[in-house]
Amino acid sequence: MSDGRLVTVAGMRAVDAEAIARGTTGFALMRRAGTAVAARAEIMAGEGGEILVLCGPGNNGGDGFIAAQELVEAGYPVSLRLLGDRSLLKGDAALAAAAWSGDAAPLDEAGDWSGFTLIIDALFGAGLSRDLDGVAAQAIARAEAARVPILSVDVPSGIDGDTGAVRGATMRATETVTFVAAKPGHLLLPGRSHLGRLHVVDIGTGPESLDAGLGATGPAILRNGPDWWGKDLPRPGEASHKFTRGHVVVLSGPAYKTGAARMAARAALRVGAGLVSMASPTSALAENAAHLTAIMLRPCETADDLDDLLADERLNAILAGPGLGTGDATRDLVAVAAQAGRCLVLDADALTSFKGQAALLAAHIADGGGSAVLTPHEGEFSRLFAGTEAEDPAHGKLERARRAAGLIGAVVVLKGADTVIAAPDGRAAINVHGTPYLATAGSGDVLAGLVAGLLAQGMAPFEAACAAVWMHGDAGHRFGPGLTAEDLPETMPAVLRDLVG
Repeated sequence: MSDGRLVTVAGMRAVDAEAIARGTTGFALMRRAGTAVAARAEIMAGEGGEILVLCGPGNNGGDGFIAAQELVEAGYPVSLRLLGDRSLLKGDAALAAAAWSGDAAPLDEAGDWSGFTLIIDALFGAGLSRDLDGVAAQAIARAEAARVPILSVDVPSGIDGDTGAVRGATMRATETVTFVAAKPGHLLLPGRSHLGRLHVVDIGTGPESLDAGLGATGPAILRNGPDWWGKDLPRPGEASHKFTRGHVVVLSGPAYKTGAARMAARAALRVGAGLVSMASPTSALAENAAHLTAIMLRPCETADDLDDLLADERLNAILAGPGLGTGDATRDLVAVAAQAGRCLVLDADALTSFKGQAALLAAHIADGGGSAVLTPHEGEFSRLFAGTEAEDPAHGKLERARRAAGLIGAVVVLKGADTVIAAPDGRAAINVHGTPYLATAGSGDVLAGLVAGLLAQGMAPFEAACAAVWMHGDAGHRFGPGLTAEDLPETMPAVLRDLVG
């Protein structure tokens, strides 16, 4: 199993090739995969009823042939439909077809599929490189119309294993069985919504093959979770005091636009920062003072004022963006903050103020040599990276985030129901620990504050961003219906208690 690592289509090919080079035949891997599919099918089908197996012309279809034969030998009646000519199958798929004792009727053969107990979708796997149409699309429509449970092999046919994109028509599975490790397309939308319940099965490639295969295909892509960053969470020791736990500065917007910054500041404090200060324009000082208690307040009108404030080197993390306003003044503030060489979180207006100027923002970040995290939603991302390769629509969300991180020289958190966190060195994580209840005004401001609070305590940028995203989602799960952004910081103690004790 992959210990949280995700395997791209190219990575899976490399894992298989390494396992074969180490002495396991490709057909042996296929037989184990098909056997795993059959085992899941038996659970889904129960004690009776006929099973329909839909096989494609490649190795995914080979898995289907093996599963069909296993099910027949287990006593199940099985019908099999094949896309293409059986005589044209090659390699391991041809060996699997030869092991099948029954007929392989054409996929386009007429008939009503609603009488089957289960349909096994072994048409196309994660490596699909074209949009499905014609006979394959028609078969998917017939399977959907039958309204019986569907078990997909590797991915639901029509889903791109790397991006989660729908390639023409696509199956909507009840359950999906994949092998060795989950693929990015299992976690990214819309692919994730087509999986049903996902089962990851070990087929004996071995940890050495996994390590070698993943190492051959670039930096790690991870399923976000505390299993790999939990050990890095800040834990105060006996000698800790507020100054050893970091000091976050949150830049406030003008009067009547201060709420977003205050929620971010509260989140930074709740996640463990020892001190949090708000740098506020004079016009908003009274407004902020009326709401703040443990969070301190500093007057800060201009970029020069911020520069003076940052003369205190104990202020080790800066958050700019929520409610800050857009335009030249915000760009000046961000330039000072970035060039100060502190940990930096940029969100909302701080990103929009650099619309189409990603190179300029990257230069500011590079000049400071600090550690920066950007937390855009899709709109802010598109505005900032307009005209760059990161905004090329040909790339999926994962690749866009990775390219953006490389271009900007900072960690990029591309938010959404399938948030992607990407580091400049190519590492990335996909988060599925969210909830629709987070879709509420101010939720992203709280996330930015969580990142800043963890950075202030010394957590590395990529790990801090990943942890903040997961913890943000966990707070949403815990609170549930009725959630507003103000509730998220107040739920953080329960989240932290379970993570660090």
